[in-house]
Amino acid sequence: MVLERFMAKHLPGIERELDKCLPNDTVYPQGLHQAMRYSTLGGGKRLRGLLALAATEMVAKDRFGELEEAAYRLAAAVEMVHAYSLIHDDLPCMDDDDYRRGKLANHKVFGEAVAVLAGDALLTESFALLVQLEDLGVSAAVVTRIIGEMAEAGGSRGLVGGQAVDLDSEGRSISTETLEYIHTHKTGALFRAVLRCGAMIGGASAQELSDITKYAECFGLCFQITDDILDVVGDEAKLGKKTGSDIEQQKVTYVSLYGLEKARQLAADTMQEARLAIADYRPHSDVLCSLAEYVVGRDH
Repeated sequence: MVLERFMAKHLPGIERELDKCLPNDTVYPQGLHQAMRYSTLGGGKRLRGLLALAATEMVAKDRFGELEEAAYRLAAAVEMVHAYSLIHDDLPCMDDDDYRRGKLANHKVFGEAVAVLAGDALLTESFALLVQLEDLGVSAAVVTRIIGEMAEAGGSRGLVGGQAVDLDSEGRSISTETLEYIHTHKTGALFRAVLRCGAMIGGASAQELSDITKYAECFGLCFQITDDILDVVGDEAKLGKKTGSDIEQQKVTYVSLYGLEKARQLAADTMQEARLAIADYRPHSDVLCSLAEYVVGRDH
């Protein structure tokens, strides 16, 4: 019930914030802005945005109302980064997927060139939003740290680096260490950054930041293991994308390395580790604990 109430309250707010912050699709060049809005609005679980808000709430406690606007701006920025990564991930030169979130992938609608530019523009626009945090009551020093966190998460030492190693590993036998590198960078880095940044907006102490970082690392891992499982047993209609792509592209996953049952156990174990990392902050960490459970139990 805690998570359901949180989602009911904040999902519409994240959507409104994205609609407000994205360039209007009537603004020149209209085609580019249409492509940006197509892949960012009206779909997705908004998991990264929810994590931003929940991390701020855990640390800020009864001060959350004062910081809510800044947390929403961070949520919009990270959802733009995520949308950019999905647009580029679906390109023929990457994973070559035709569908995303139950509709045609961006490049199938707007063409490859515009899809590349839409992704580039979303990433750039996200940093413009982060700069605006200072106008919403976040100190300049914290804004600088947040920009640094998000930049590292999105670069060659984060998301992009993970994607590069993932592409290089297709069709090859890789170690568990390489698989862990791919997942902690391609997927986990952005989770880690948004949770840490949300906590920073809330005024996190060094201990709080350390604990939420541990939560983030476990959360990212259980998310990815579950993703690997869903690629094998998931329902394409619910997932909104093709299943079996990992096998088709000869990717090593937690399922191919450990088998389905062991992978499920690993997901459950890392979910419990995530919950334990922030157990001392309950009830203010209840939403984050519930989000970890939700990720492991999801069917899409």
